[in-house]
Amino acid sequence: MWRRLHVVEEDKLMSNLTHVFANGRALIPFITAGDPNLTTTEQLIAQMARAGADLIELGIPFSDSTAADPVVQKAESRAIIGGATLDKIFAMLRRLRQYCNVPIAFMSYLNPIFAYGTTRFMNNCREVAVCAVIVPDMPFEERDELLPDCRANDVSLIAMITLTSRDRIQKIAEQAQGFICCMMPPDAEPAAVQELINEVKRVKQIPCAVNAGCSAGDGVIAGSVIARLIEKYGPHSVPHVTEYVHHLKIALG
Repeated sequence: MWRRLHVVEEDKLMSNLTHVFANGRALIPFITAGDPNLTTTEQLIAQMARAGADLIELGIPFSDSTAADPVVQKAESRAIIGGATLDKIFAMLRRLRQYCNVPIAFMSYLNPIFAYGTTRFMNNCREVAVCAVIVPDMPFEERDELLPDCRANDVSLIAMITLTSRDRIQKIAEQAQGFICCMMPPDAEPAAVQELINEVKRVKQIPCAVNAGCSAGDGVIAGSVIARLIEKYGPHSVPHVTEYVHHLKIALG
């Protein structure tokens, strides 16, 4: 049975990330905002929430994206061609928050945030209850560029680690907020993924989210399959994506 969408209550609008990982392995679908258009994005978020998504990562399209997955790069290109801008994305989320309170995290490169204005960006995140921001091209040592505005608006700045982060894991884990994204290559050995998570947990008991396909982790981030479904079906992708998310949630238990 899919979860029923709840009307947003004023005091529950800011979703607490701790609730995301409170009931077993969290399902975290990733989509690019505006792919193929913002109306479809709004429908996708709402229906993925009904299908069992615990947190939704919403990618901010960027023309100079260095996303490793070419499917995600194409999704960003489609969103930009379709006219997705930060102002339009925030407007879409204001509409969504009238009836859906699923936790949302932005994934954005630094340039769109800086170009929009960091304070303005984080203020708007608070207004539409975006509870976290992931910035893949921001070195850990430069996180103070965003932290003051994040803290002022109750937005968690999510850290990312990979198999090459081992000599920095203690520092990253000590200062991590909310959860940690463990970005693993598709061919990563399960034992290596588990050991990376163990290293984090030895420093701090914080949830670790991994790519779909990894057997370890407190949460699973699913993006590539969803991006392919959107690429294939475009504005008609909502039922296909929703069904995939529903089955994935069942598989996670």
